[in-house]
Formats: sequence, structure tokens, C-alpha cells
Amino acid sequence: MAPDHHHHHPSTDQLMNLFHKSNHDLTAIHHRLEREFRQVYPDNANPLKLVSRIKKVLEDVSSLKDQCQELLVAKQDLIDQAQTTLVGNRSLIRKMQASVSIPLTSDSEDPAYANFNQIIDEWTKQVQSASDCLLRMTLWANISSSFLPFMQGVRSM
Repeated sequence: MAPDHHHHHPSTDQLMNLFHKSNHDLTAIHHRLEREFRQVYPDNANPLKLVSRIKKVLEDVSSLKDQCQELLVAKQDLIDQAQTTLVGNRSLIRKMQASVSIPLTSDSEDPAYANFNQIIDEWTKQVQSASDCLLRMTLWANISSSFLPFMQGVRSM
């Protein structure tokens, strides 16, 4: 006859039985609480579902914040590269104009250069606004996550 691999020391068996019974009891309590919550609360106000939704929103906010941060860095790099390239090109054009005795236009008289500076200023404001938005998202996520343990505590009562 093959040895019984599922037989343990009696105290281990008792402990395993206690864990199985506890797991069964907790599952029964969980189902009873879910049933009570469905009866007491409308579907959109069920604390169990609200906590679950809050967790999901916090995960989404964190992911969006990371993606936005990456996008802001890429946008700032693009702004910096465009500015460097265009200012360098303008400098070369001015040198060429000077070498062939074409009169130089001042920055204020050059509508393309003024337009370029306006675009850079607008982009910089957008990046700052997006950075501020990221900061607000981070603060909201931090505040919300600090309430989550409380909400879970309420749920487990």
C-alpha cells in the first residue's frame, strides 16, 4: 500500500482544519455582507463598490500621471530642440545677410521671429499648466489614498 502523503502530524491537521474552517467562515461572512449591502444601498452607493472604484481611479490616476510626465518631458525636449535649431538658423541667416551686405532686421521688426517667440511662450505656458495639473493630480491621489484605509476599515465592519 502506498504511503499517505496527505497525513500530517495531528497538531498540523488541527491547524489546517482551523484554517479551512476560518476561510469558509470568512467567505460566508463576505457573501452575507455583500447581500446586505445590495439590499441596503442602491447600486451606485454600495461601499464595497465605491472602495473598488476608488482603488481603480487611484491606479488610473497614477498611470495617467506617469504618462503625462513622460509626455511633458518629450514636449519640453521638442520645444528646446526647436528653439535651438531656429535660433541657430536665424543666426546663420543674419551672418549670411551681413556677409552680402543685406541690411539686418531687428528682432522686433521680424514678424516670423516675433511669431516664433510667441509660440515658444505659449508652449512654455502649456507645459507649466500641464505640470500644475500633474501636481493637482498627485495631491488628489495622495489625499484619496489616505482615505482608502479608512474606507476599507468601514467596509470590514
